[in-house]
Amino acid sequence: MSMLTRHRYGSLTWLDLESPTHAEVQSILNEFGIDTLVAEELLLPSTKPRVEFHPGHTYVILHFPALRHTHHTLEQEVDFVIGDNYLITTHYEMIDPLHKFEKVFEVSSILEKNDVQEHGVFLFFLILKKLYKAVEHETEFVRRDIVMIEESIFSGHEVDMVKAISRAARDLLNLRQTIEPHREVLKTLETDGIAALGERFAPYMRALANEYYRMHNHVMRHTDFLHELRETNDSLLSTKENETMRVLTIMALLTFPLALMVAILQIDTVHNPIRGLPYDFWIILGAVVVTGACMIIYFRHKKWL
Repeated sequence: MSMLTRHRYGSLTWLDLESPTHAEVQSILNEFGIDTLVAEELLLPSTKPRVEFHPGHTYVILHFPALRHTHHTLEQEVDFVIGDNYLITTHYEMIDPLHKFEKVFEVSSILEKNDVQEHGVFLFFLILKKLYKAVEHETEFVRRDIVMIEESIFSGHEVDMVKAISRAARDLLNLRQTIEPHREVLKTLETDGIAALGERFAPYMRALANEYYRMHNHVMRHTDFLHELRETNDSLLSTKENETMRVLTIMALLTFPLALMVAILQIDTVHNPIRGLPYDFWIILGAVVVTGACMIIYFRHKKWL
């Protein structure tokens, strides 16, 4: 469903569009004079993040992970058109952190304290910081899963944790695949963007890069930790399987000779020295018990038990 929200502060305008229609895009094209190709891009999702510099405005496409929400995909796209006195954001479904930012957006209290209050770059900076905070929350959910996995591994639930580890690894992989292309976009904004936007915005571009690397480092730390947990879990599973095989092997070593001995002593032949004697059953049973006890003593001596 299409939705258009407009915020103003002085000469600064923030226009937020959700699933914009052709008429809405044509309207903002006429109002703000953005490039026709950029306007067409706003109608449909893009495949990968990028940044483009046009006369009078900058076009930025970024994707953000959405692992813990009921969305159609695991990532959400936000398009930014940054002008001197406006910011246009476009997305194709509700972006939770963007919606929350809009709810608590008090332009006078946020912008009056800054010398760039009349420029769209500053609003872009605030929104992107909010979106990166949301990614950190996504990472926090994965971290909680990893803590649960760690506790379960050392509680004897190694088999159950195989799937849990795979799910956590999938979530971290989706996070990395979504946010890693941001590096090139932010690098371009920090280098080429200064010439297009102005030197006074350089500290904000560097601050965004720092926010990104902090978020990325969180994901990588969790990835390394999960890798160690996977190896630990595999080692514990292997140890448990080896212990099970050792027990089964010892049981086979115990039962096979004893069963063979009983079968031989029960052979119905004329010269069977035990069959037919008084207490022949107890003689065979005693022989089995003594032989089994001797085998157990031998196994313990060899430290197989």
